[in-house]
Amino acid sequence: MKDEESVAVANIDPGPSSVLGEGHDYKTVTGKIGGVVLRPFLETPRQLCIGFACGFLLLNRVGIWGIMIPVAWGFAIVNFVWWIGIGHAGTLISAILLLLKQTWRTSINRFAEAMTLFAVACAGIFPLFHTGRPWLAYWLFPYPNTMSIWPQFRSPLIWDVFAVSTYGTVSLLFWFVGLIPDLATLRDRSQSRVGRVIYGMLAMGWRGSAHHWHRYETAYLLLAGLATPLVVSVHTVVSLDFAVSILPGWHTTIFPPYFVAGAIYSGFAMVLTLAIPIRAVYKLEDFITMRHLENMAKVMLVTGLIVAYGYMTEAFIAWYSADKYEGFVPLNRLTGPYAYAYWLLIFCNVAAPQALWLKSVRTNVPLLFIISLVVNVGMWLERFVIIVTSLHRDFLPSSWGMYQPTFWDWSTLLGTIGLFLSLLFLFLRFLPMISIFEMRTILPEAKVSE
Repeated sequence: MKDEESVAVANIDPGPSSVLGEGHDYKTVTGKIGGVVLRPFLETPRQLCIGFACGFLLLNRVGIWGIMIPVAWGFAIVNFVWWIGIGHAGTLISAILLLLKQTWRTSINRFAEAMTLFAVACAGIFPLFHTGRPWLAYWLFPYPNTMSIWPQFRSPLIWDVFAVSTYGTVSLLFWFVGLIPDLATLRDRSQSRVGRVIYGMLAMGWRGSAHHWHRYETAYLLLAGLATPLVVSVHTVVSLDFAVSILPGWHTTIFPPYFVAGAIYSGFAMVLTLAIPIRAVYKLEDFITMRHLENMAKVMLVTGLIVAYGYMTEAFIAWYSADKYEGFVPLNRLTGPYAYAYWLLIFCNVAAPQALWLKSVRTNVPLLFIISLVVNVGMWLERFVIIVTSLHRDFLPSSWGMYQPTFWDWSTLLGTIGLFLSLLFLFLRFLPMISIFEMRTILPEAKVSE
């Protein structure tokens, strides 16, 4: 049965400065967001079904890699770093903007947090398989064993295990705690017994009492404080996988802040890539307003300029060091066999986002969507250039070689994209993509702004 409350309010353009459309009250906010989840399966939007089917088909194509010497880190680490970077925007939007009391985060934080979890799940596949023996992955954790063998804590692989597992755990807790009040709402409004039981178990007995709200706010704020340093620490650890080596092109101190800025850059690009179609399909223009899209575009512009500064610093230090091996790396990237990838990433990450200086571009939804896709491609190319061009020509010309991605390399990447899309569409179908109770808390502010 279609929830009448979910269609009670027409989609009115709220204007660029509003975080919520006009005419909403507590009832209509709950009805419209909850109605997306509680609608019957036969009324599921066709676009969601098609997207899930495509994602599931891609999921079945996870294969093997074609890595070889001298490029022993091919697509495995390229895709790992790319997926970890995508997950950073969810934590930034949820934790840091919460601590800074930015109300515009309320419409996008829920699916940004979910995006973080799905991206971490995709990223974890690559180092797991890259070990060569994924069935022995538990050896990477320090646990008491008969042979008294412990992991090599000087190995960057172990650093990644602890950084990513900690990041994933805190992000999962933060996401789930934020869901509890909304799960209780779905429990109370569900028309099926199965739905009431499942949502009721997940709601953990939530009744909305003052005691519950006090505990909830304490836990949510504590988890936000824990998640905030993870935004910096996780991608810093990932960058140290490269920076601690002595390989030209990797051995540079600019990598930690440069990687963190790039992660936030690609993360916000992915949030825009997801938010714009979701906003259109579910008619959520009065919840995800132009103010949200414009603010995310501004964050992309700032972090994109930091990334561009990182590119210039990297090239300048290679020249200033007067090291012939280090100086060869930027020249090889500019004119070598992979020059096409380098110039394409400069266009995607530096040139194209400069259009965001114009308000007319920041408020043009189709253009924003195209720019976000371009940035996602550019950030993937950045990881490809950093890894492959530094490895395929190192100190000795006799050890030079070329890396050509195989069918299985591309299949693995498509497989993780399929996993990400499948998890995303399941999330959209069964859980509220926008926080119901947080949207209700900004209603007084929205009415004042009207």
